[in-house]
Amino acid sequence: MSLLFESLDFVENPLFERIISDLTQQQYSIVDGFFTDGEVHLLRKALLKAYEEDAFKKAAIGNRLNETIEQSIRGDLIFWIDETKANASESLFFNKINNLIGYLNKTCFLGILQKEFHYAVYPKGTFYKKHIDTFQNDDRRKLSFVCYLNEDGWQKENGGELVLYLNEVEKAIFPLPGRVVIFESQIIEHEVKLVNTERLSITGWLKTR
Repeated sequence: MSLLFESLDFVENPLFERIISDLTQQQYSIVDGFFTDGEVHLLRKALLKAYEEDAFKKAAIGNRLNETIEQSIRGDLIFWIDETKANASESLFFNKINNLIGYLNKTCFLGILQKEFHYAVYPKGTFYKKHIDTFQNDDRRKLSFVCYLNEDGWQKENGGELVLYLNEVEKAIFPLPGRVVIFESQIIEHEVKLVNTERLSITGWLKTR
C-alpha cells in the first residue's frame, strides 16, 4: 500500500482526487458542483450585501507592499473575506476550502499553510489583462482558486470568460454559477475578458510558507 494512504482515518474523496489528477496532468482543474446550488445562492447574497453596503474597493495590481490601481489593466472591485468574522455562508465556504487544503497536504504534501480570499465584482465594461498570480517579492501563492457566483442562465455573449494560456493554447472558461477553477499560480498566465454583464465571484489563493 502507498505510504500516502496508510493512515487508518483516511477516507478517499473522489472530487478532491479528480482535482489532484487534473492538476497533475494539466496544471488546472474545472469543477462544476464543488459547492451546492444552495451554497452558491447564499454566497451570492453575502457578496451582494457587502456590495450594497459599499464595502468593496477598486482592485490593485501588485501585492500590498507595492500595489497600484491601474484600470487599464484591471477593473474589478474586491472585498477581502476574513475567516474569523465569516457569516454562516462564508463559514460553509471556508470549511470546504479547509477540507481541500487538508486533503492536498495529506495526499500530495503541498505544504499549504495559508489562504486568502476576496469577493470580486466586475462591472460591465471591465476586464483583467493577461497576468500571472505571483509577485517578484512574494512567491507563496501555490494554487489559484475561483468560484463563480453569477445568476443562472449566464450566456456566452455576457463575456467575462477566464482564459488560461497553456503552452500557446488558449483555454476559455465561462463563469457559470457554482463553477470552480483551480490552477497553478506560479505557472499559468491568464486573463478575464471584457465583461458585458456584471460578473460575480470569490477569488483566492492557497499559499505555502
